[in-house]
Amino acid sequence: MQERFAEISIAFSNIYSGWILWNLFLAFIPLVLSFWLFRRKTHERSIPWWLGLAVYIAFLPNAPYLLTDIIHLIKGIRVGNSAWIIALIFVPLHVLAILSGFEAYVVSVMNQGHYLKRQGWKHLIVWIELITHALCAVGIYLGRFRRLNSWDLVSDPENVLFNTLNDLTSKLPLLVIAVTFVILTVLYWLFKQITLGLVLRVRYARMNKEIELD
Repeated sequence: MQERFAEISIAFSNIYSGWILWNLFLAFIPLVLSFWLFRRKTHERSIPWWLGLAVYIAFLPNAPYLLTDIIHLIKGIRVGNSAWIIALIFVPLHVLAILSGFEAYVVSVMNQGHYLKRQGWKHLIVWIELITHALCAVGIYLGRFRRLNSWDLVSDPENVLFNTLNDLTSKLPLLVIAVTFVILTVLYWLFKQITLGLVLRVRYARMNKEIELD
């Protein structure tokens, strides 16, 4: 048993180094902000609100970015970890992290749509969702291949702008971004339907419980 724990510890130290917790932390920043920005009862858009919106937009790509962390699982397989570690630890860990990160993205964008509906802009929801997916596709590419971070928008905006324009005018980066956009759009629609179904189920169960209590 002690040897098994030692093997797990070595595998984690060599491959992961805390990236799962860090990436999940970054993914949940826009989720938390989305509730503050889009679910408040007040319609006031103050300076802090606009600053929060800017941070939300900058950090939102971090949530679907976890989809690309599948490369860590591939790395874990290639370095020769035992099958039981890969099957019982690494795979479930990756699935949980990826699902959690993407669900944070889905709920964030749904909150965004809820806000637009409250403002009387329901007809813009789908278009804003598509624009959001496109921006996040660009952000994911910059993060994965250019190794840029959300805070580079403030610390090194010229480099971010240069790389973005360069990638959007190059065939291969543009193709990768386009494929990422399609994947985000399809997965978002699927996860949105599942999330709405779960919400309705919870509401239905709560209503039945209230009826029983009455």
